[in-house]
Amino acid sequence: MATDDRTLLRRTDEEWSALAAQGADVDRIVSYWSDDAKVYPPGAPILEGKQAIRDFIAASLKTPGFSVSWEPAEVVVAPGESIGYTAGRNRLTFPDSSGNIVTSLGRYVTVWRKNADGAWKCVVDIWNSAPDSSA
Repeated sequence: MATDDRTLLRRTDEEWSALAAQGADVDRIVSYWSDDAKVYPPGAPILEGKQAIRDFIAASLKTPGFSVSWEPAEVVVAPGESIGYTAGRNRLTFPDSSGNIVTSLGRYVTVWRKNADGAWKCVVDIWNSAPDSSA
């Protein structure tokens, strides 16, 4: 049922955020993306495929002061229940060009596809800064 799928998709997105916020296990974080996923980081080239995404995540997690978390505000599962999306607010902390740690509040949208085993995998991931740093 769509309601159950929405609940599972929300839970998957929240678990992924909690794992990313811990920042300890690159491979587990990357496991939430599909093998053919595309990631659209702001101001950077599109990342295609798990190896490019893994390299990006590994480098981000090695950056002193880096952290990321997000919170889904909207969870939609399309009729047919094999495609859905989540959208919400994110929070990135990182060093600016002067080395000062800053926090950027933003917004994100992730498109998800349900595998044959029922697991949701992110196929498209995009985010940006919220206007005036408010989500």
